[in-house]
Amino acid sequence: MSRARAGAAHSAEPPGGAGARRALLTGLTGQDGSFLAELLLENGYEVTGLIRRSSADPLGCAEHLRERVQLVHGDLLQPATLRAAIEQVRPSEIYHLAAPSFVPASWERPAETIDAIVGSATAILEAVRDGDLEARVLICASGSIYGETPESPQNERTPARPTTPYAVAKLAAHQLAGVMRAHSGLHVSSAITYNHESERRPERFVTRRITRGAAAISLGLQSELALGSLEAVRDWSFAGDVVRGEWSMLQQDDPGDYVLASGVGHTVAEFAAAAFACLDLDAERFLRVDPSLVRTPERTPNVGDPSKAKERLGWEPQVSFEALVERMVDADLRSLRETRVRS
Repeated sequence: MSRARAGAAHSAEPPGGAGARRALLTGLTGQDGSFLAELLLENGYEVTGLIRRSSADPLGCAEHLRERVQLVHGDLLQPATLRAAIEQVRPSEIYHLAAPSFVPASWERPAETIDAIVGSATAILEAVRDGDLEARVLICASGSIYGETPESPQNERTPARPTTPYAVAKLAAHQLAGVMRAHSGLHVSSAITYNHESERRPERFVTRRITRGAAAISLGLQSELALGSLEAVRDWSFAGDVVRGEWSMLQQDDPGDYVLASGVGHTVAEFAAAAFACLDLDAERFLRVDPSLVRTPERTPNVGDPSKAKERLGWEPQVSFEALVERMVDADLRSLRETRVRS
C-alpha cells in the first residue's frame, strides 16, 4: 500500500457511497465520546458508536443522543468484533477513544489494561489496512506517557518514561500509530491528551469529587472533603475543547501526533480553591488530606505544550480553567438540588 495514501485529500463523501461522512466512535458512552458525537452530528456526519453490551442498555453520557446515532456491537478485548464493526460501518473516520481510563485500576489488572488499549488499537489499524479502507484514524494517547521525563512542559518530541501500566499501554498504542503510518501509509494520528474534564466526568475522578463535594458542603449535605495530595499538578482542559482538537486532526491532509493541553499546570489545591470560590466558600476550612488517597508525587509536572496544535490546527482551548471549574460546580449544584427535591 502506498504511503501517498496518508496525504490524500479528505473527500466529503463516504467510501463507496454518497451523502454525509460516516464516523465510527469507540467510547461513545463516556465523557469524550459524547462530546465528540455531538460535534460530529453538528457537522453533518452519520455517527455510529461502538457499544459492548445490548443497544437497549443505557448509553451513559450519550443517552440524550440515542435517536441521533447508530450503534454497533464491539468489545475492546475481542479483536474480531472490532474488525466486524469496521467492515459493517465502513467509516471515513474512526475515533478510538475507549480505554480503561482510571489509572490506579491499571495496577490491579495490568494484563487486561494492555490488552484493551494496545490490542484494540492494533485490531482497528489492521482492519483498516487489510480492508484497504480510506478511513482516517484517531488513536487517543495520553500525557501520562511522559511519566518521569525531566522535561516540562512536554511536547511531541519529549522522551517518554511511563510509570504505570496504563501509561505503558498508551505509549505502545501511540508508537504503533506512528509505525503503521510510516510502514503502511495509513492516515492515522495520535492525540496526546492531558487531563480534560467536564460535568460528565465520573465521580471517582478527583475533579468531580471536588466539585461534587463543594456543592454538597454548600447545601449542608456534608461537612468536609477528603482528598489525596493537594500539591499534585495537572494540566486541566475542557473535554469539549479536546475533542474539537481531535476532530481537527483528522481534517488535515497529513496525519501526525499532537499534544492537546492547556499548557498551564494547576495543583489540586488550586482546583479546590476555585471550586469553593464559586460558592463563596473558603476551601481550606473544609479540606482534609486522606493518607490512603495520596499517590507518590511526580518528579516532573505533567503539563503539555500545545504549540504544534495551535500552529498547524489553529486549535485553541475556548474554556478557561476558571470557567471549566465553575461549569462543573454549577452542574453538581443543580444535580444535588434536584435530588434533594425528589427525595
